[in-house]
Amino acid sequence: MLNKVKYNFDEQINRKNTNCAKYDGLKKYFGYEDLNPLWVADMDFKTPAFINDAIIDAAKNSLYGYSIDSDEIYQSIINWQNTQHNWQINKEDIYMINGVVPAYSACIEAFSEENDEVIVQTPIYPPLFKCVISNNRKVVVNELKKDENGYYTMDLEDLEKKITPKTKILALCSPHNPVGRVWSKDELEKLANICIKYNIIIVSDEIHSDITFKKFTPLASISKEIANQTITLNSAGKTFNIAGLNSAYAISKNQEILDKFKKIAQKREIQSINFFGYIATKAAYDNGALFVEDLKKYLLSNIEFTKNYFKKNNMKIDFHIPEATYLLWLDFSKYNFSHNEIKNILLTKSKIALNDGVSFGNNGNGYFRLNLALSQNALEIALSQLSKEFL
Repeated sequence: MLNKVKYNFDEQINRKNTNCAKYDGLKKYFGYEDLNPLWVADMDFKTPAFINDAIIDAAKNSLYGYSIDSDEIYQSIINWQNTQHNWQINKEDIYMINGVVPAYSACIEAFSEENDEVIVQTPIYPPLFKCVISNNRKVVVNELKKDENGYYTMDLEDLEKKITPKTKILALCSPHNPVGRVWSKDELEKLANICIKYNIIIVSDEIHSDITFKKFTPLASISKEIANQTITLNSAGKTFNIAGLNSAYAISKNQEILDKFKKIAQKREIQSINFFGYIATKAAYDNGALFVEDLKKYLLSNIEFTKNYFKKNNMKIDFHIPEATYLLWLDFSKYNFSHNEIKNILLTKSKIALNDGVSFGNNGNGYFRLNLALSQNALEIALSQLSKEFL
């Protein structure tokens, strides 16, 4: 049992020249090197010591050959889902994979045929579009509804209207990236009941499920009927900042669904996990509850700090306080600029790299996504760069 510790999220780590996508990929992705990078969804916080220690201990053998999963890794996942989300799963419900996005692409092949339809609820995590298109399937857009306060809800009436006999899969992002919604149990039930009615498989991306500021409900935990229609994709990568170790897992209570997925996963060779991925995931889930508590407190503090900064400096950038994730969906629509003009100001004057909202769907026009998983001092510097151009 770990002693209670206070994790230091104020420590600033130099990630430049470490082959870090967020920092060292700026020129490649944005065309500029001198940007403050608040884009890629990983954290600038040090990975907790209990994970580093486990990796270092494993490295002492000085052998990094092929590895296999073990009963211990499954038990760690089972315990974590039970204690954190009150979801009871079994070993036979789990299949280890090397990433949520590769698994999502495999799901598209497993549960649909070429030219079938996959529903996505925009604005949505951009790789989902690419996965659908690269598998020669059709993207069907079910836009989220937004109220006057910037709060998003599902448009289930529009969803049902767009379902055809070719609609085979619904891609659920839960919690939602980028709008930060934690879907309520009632919202999830209504969505799932539509999918059950039309026999649509739900692929539920729950990678941000631990970084939630209100009660999170795993979709498949609601009922046996919903679990039977669902495959869940998850990873410790976002929560513990170990995304580069390529370790994730799929869960389904429906053995037929899981077997179809396994067949494609094996065909694509995505079931081979990084040697250190197993080590890190087990260490994270065995020892990480306190870290997650402290992480969420710090992220909430950063969210509040940003809201207050915008207000204090009379900035017209809006965002609804997220219910999950360390990502802010920034609305620049009160400025008299086109989307491309805003983008150009961010890159050439503010010198900040944010994710372009248009990449999340057409209803991302005028929006940019900001990652605030960094020290509050570093965040303040970035916000000051914004405030000089967006008063």
